[in-house]
Amino acid sequence: MSRHDTTPADVEVYDQYPVDDPGIEPHVERYTDASEAAGNRSYRKIVTMFGLVPILAIAFVVIYFAVPRHWSVSIFGNEFQGQTLLLGLTGGLAVMLIGIGAVTWAREIMSDVEISEERHPASSDAETRDAALTAVNAGITESRVGRRKLILGSLGGALGIVAVPAVVMLADMGPWPTNAVRRETIEKTIWAEGVRIVNDVNYLPLRPADLEIGQLVNAEPANLPDLHGAEFQVEKAKAALVVVRMDPNTIKIPNSRRDWQVGGILAYSKICTHVGCPISLWEQQTHHLLCPCHQSTFDLGDSGVVVFGPAARSLPQLPITTDAEGYLIAKSDFTVPVGPSYFERDSRHDYKEGDR
Repeated sequence: MSRHDTTPADVEVYDQYPVDDPGIEPHVERYTDASEAAGNRSYRKIVTMFGLVPILAIAFVVIYFAVPRHWSVSIFGNEFQGQTLLLGLTGGLAVMLIGIGAVTWAREIMSDVEISEERHPASSDAETRDAALTAVNAGITESRVGRRKLILGSLGGALGIVAVPAVVMLADMGPWPTNAVRRETIEKTIWAEGVRIVNDVNYLPLRPADLEIGQLVNAEPANLPDLHGAEFQVEKAKAALVVVRMDPNTIKIPNSRRDWQVGGILAYSKICTHVGCPISLWEQQTHHLLCPCHQSTFDLGDSGVVVFGPAARSLPQLPITTDAEGYLIAKSDFTVPVGPSYFERDSRHDYKEGDR
């Protein structure tokens, strides 16, 4: 029958429901419902999977602490780090068993009755919400946890214990940031008395005569190449410098820092005190150094104070002088921590505008 052969009432129904409602297919009884023995086997299978999760989680923790990190195992001619392999197996199996157990529970134990209902508006009235709560309670009943309470208990135990490996790994991400640890790590660089300042491209030492007024040079400590691997990268990031030469008559040098410079040559940390971006956008005329990330601006002609942007601390200045051969050297390490701010640090010794 075409739409043109219908009555107006039929057309209205057609517009609302253009496809006939096929209804729900005849229900076929599930095997685990038809056979009590099959249902009990599925029940034991689910509980077993959930019950294995705590064992795997404990094994994960034991492996993490007991298996040496340098131990390796050869599989099909390929070398694998043994600890990582075992951690992946135990952790992965624990999560997988929770997933398989939950899916098996839904497919073989929970209610197998199909229902259908018409879609409702996005907003629900009080009556609909009450009906939803009734449906939730019915779902809890249909999950059959009342008859097989051990499923819910074993699932809760599995989900709870599987968090233990994550907590152990989070707790071992690094040393605890105590005052002593911070002083020996993030608050300390490899700059020290007598360490030469070298160009960060060719590692050649710098003399005052090598810099012209208005020039900026990116630099590093001369002892940096002695390091390797991760230690090299960490110390390079903390010790990076910008060395600038300015006309001494155009800059402000506080009395406390008179001996921190050599004829208008000053050295500052290259790391922004906001979030740690490297800085090198240099404005010769204003003596301003601009961070490209969030536009924090520091006045290198006034002890590195912040003149614009979100940075809250002055740029740390490195005290410098020259050695017997005329090369620029550090007089000490930075007097304040370099890099981004953090709430635990002591900011009483940071330089502020007006400090003289």
